[in-house]
Amino acid sequence: MTTNDSLVLLDIADGVATITLNNPGERNTLTAPLVAEIISAMDRIENDNNVGAIVVTGTAPAFCAGANLGNLQQSSAESLGNIYEGFLRIARSPLPTLAAVNGAAVGAGMNLALGCDVRIAARRAKFDTRFLQIGIHPGGGHTWMLRRIAGPQTTMATVIFGEVVDGAEAERLGIVHRCVDDDQLQSVAHAMAARAASAPRELVIETKKTIQAMADVSEHVVAVERELTPQLWSTRQPWFAERIAALQNQISSKK
Repeated sequence: MTTNDSLVLLDIADGVATITLNNPGERNTLTAPLVAEIISAMDRIENDNNVGAIVVTGTAPAFCAGANLGNLQQSSAESLGNIYEGFLRIARSPLPTLAAVNGAAVGAGMNLALGCDVRIAARRAKFDTRFLQIGIHPGGGHTWMLRRIAGPQTTMATVIFGEVVDGAEAERLGIVHRCVDDDQLQSVAHAMAARAASAPRELVIETKKTIQAMADVSEHVVAVERELTPQLWSTRQPWFAERIAALQNQISSKK
C-alpha cells in the first residue's frame, strides 16, 4: 500500500487504478525515485485482474513539470531512457489509460499526458512543451505523439513557436478530449475510466490493441477483415452470453 509520503499514490476503486504523482514541492518532476515508484505501481496494477482502467494525475499545483533540470545537464542516453520510462511504462500498458491533467504539464510531463490513451484537462491546466525554450531538443517521442494527436500545425505552434495552452485551448486544438471545471476533473476522469473498467477486461485489452493496429489501415475492407477475428472470439466468451441474456431479460420485462 502507498502512504501519503510516497512519491506515487495508488488508489483502486470501481475497477479504476488512480496513479497520483506526489512530489508537489518539486512540481512532480520525473526523478529516478519517482519513476521507480511509477513502474512499481504499474506492475501491481497490471497484475490485478480487478483493475480495468488507469487514471494518471498529479498532486496540485502541477500535473508534472517534466524531468529534473539538474539531472538533464549530466544526462546520457541511458539516463534519459531511465527518465523516459516514467511515461513509456504507462504508454505501453495494455489497459486503457486516461490522463487527468490538473495543472502544468511541461516537457516530459506533457509526454506523460500524451502517452495516455485519453486526456481530460482542468481549465487551469497548462500544456507547455518548453524544450526549445530551455535549449534542448524534444525527446521521448514528443513530436511524434503530439503530431499524431493534434496535427503538424499545432505541433509547430507549441514546440517551435512556444505556444503554451490552457485546458480550454487544448480541447479546441484536439490535444485533449475534454476540458472540465477544475473541481470536476477527478470525478469526471474517474467516471469515464469506470465505464471502461465495467466492460470485460480481456475484451477491453483486445479492443485497445485493435484500435492501435488501425493506424496503418487505409481501406475500409481491410479494417472489416482485421476486426472480424477478435469479434468472433468475443462472441464465444462467457461474458457475451451473460450480457446478452441480461439484455434479453431487460427487454422482456418492459413488454
